[in-house]
Amino acid sequence: MSTAPGFADWLAIANLKARYCRLLDTKDWAGWAGLFTADFILDATGSGGPRIEGRDAAVASVRASIDAARTVHQVHSPEIEVTGDTATAIWAMQDWLTFPNGRTIAGNGHYHEAYAREDGTWRIARSALTRLALEVKAPEGDG
Repeated sequence: MSTAPGFADWLAIANLKARYCRLLDTKDWAGWAGLFTADFILDATGSGGPRIEGRDAAVASVRASIDAARTVHQVHSPEIEVTGDTATAIWAMQDWLTFPNGRTIAGNGHYHEAYAREDGTWRIARSALTRLALEVKAPEGDG
């Protein structure tokens, strides 16, 4: 039966997601990879992207798509449920990406996530991104 998390679990999962945003935006790819289970699933089909299985494949795909961009990811308003050594959460999110050619992407939506506690540490096991709004601007001079 799902219950409201104890504060220690709630805080650990919130800090995990905060590190997710910081490490992604600072392009600390090794640190970012360490936040996921080995069998992590990244599902961006709800926002027009791919579904990728495996931590290494997911990190490589995200890195290839945004490594050159300046990014800002923010999450808030978590709905966290913990059941023993697993948990789920829905996070409201905002992101802003600026690519070297001047193209920008701004979006709002939600992360729907599952977590697993491994050796006492919470890790992200599954993340699905859905979008409510997405604005893409071409570089100046592109028609």
